[in-house]
Amino acid sequence: MNIRTKFPNKALAAVFFSFFALWVGFSCQNGVKSDDSQWAYFGDSITVEGAKDVSELPDLMKGKTMAVFKLSGTIQECCQKKGCWMKLDMGNGQMLRVGFKDYAFFMPLESAGSKIVMQGMATYDTTTVDALKHYAEDAGKSKDEIAAITEPELELVFEASGVRLRK
Repeated sequence: MNIRTKFPNKALAAVFFSFFALWVGFSCQNGVKSDDSQWAYFGDSITVEGAKDVSELPDLMKGKTMAVFKLSGTIQECCQKKGCWMKLDMGNGQMLRVGFKDYAFFMPLESAGSKIVMQGMATYDTTTVDALKHYAEDAGKSKDEIAAITEPELELVFEASGVRLRK
């Protein structure tokens, strides 16, 4: 059986295939929209596929001083002044401090507890006492907690070029 015996009228066949093409197009579009509607975007546009859990970062960094990764996790803390940094629990008793490339975007102040996917550069960095005190102040720590910061810290940090925040 060929198309002519099934659809003797070319106009009817054209209408059928047009509806079929529209149905396929809208089916694909709706899938993308429903996924996109679950995420807010900050910085570069990134996908969620292929993200490693932030708890894997220390192992992924073995033997490296810096590397590009796509990571997922949950925001534990966010700068309460501007949203210019966030912290994620790496699961080893340490927090990963995340800044944003070129200071180009910020996270919502109420984003603690939200799931994210981020892409960017991980590196080891020495954070000065002044910077640590600044972060503590931004986080709303007490004056006693801030005054107790007296030593710089060598820490694993992340500079995100793009973040997707789960709504």
